[in-house]
Amino acid sequence: MTAEPSREPSHTPLSSTACVVCGAALSTPQQRYCKRACQQRAYRLRQRRPAQLNVVILRAELKRRRQLAEHTVYECPVCQTRLLEDQRCAECNTFARVVGLGGNCPECDAVVLLADLLGDGMIALR
Repeated sequence: MTAEPSREPSHTPLSSTACVVCGAALSTPQQRYCKRACQQRAYRLRQRRPAQLNVVILRAELKRRRQLAEHTVYECPVCQTRLLEDQRCAECNTFARVVGLGGNCPECDAVVLLADLLGDGMIALR
C-alpha cells in the first residue's frame, strides 16, 4: 500500500493559471499575481477598513435635498412607538423625541433606524 501525500492548504497555490486580481495568465504555477501592480492592489484591498456612514454628511445632504423630515425617526416617550416624519404620537397625543435617521422596512413596513441596520461600528458621528 502506498500512502497518499498529504496536501496542506499552505502549500496549495490559490490559482495556478490566472492572476488572483485581474485574471491574466501566469507564467509559473507558483505565482499568484501577474505583475507588481496587482500584488499592490491585493495588499491594499486586504488592508482597507470597512466603510463607515457619516451621519453628519448624510443629514446635511438630506437637508439640502429637503428630504430630512421624510427620513427622521421619532419615538414616543410614553408608548415607545416609532414614528416616521410625524413628531406627534397619534395614540398618546404627545410630542416624540428624535432618535435618528431611518425609514420603512420594505418587507414589513415597520420603522427602522439606520443604526439598527448597520450597527454601531459602521456609523461615524463626525
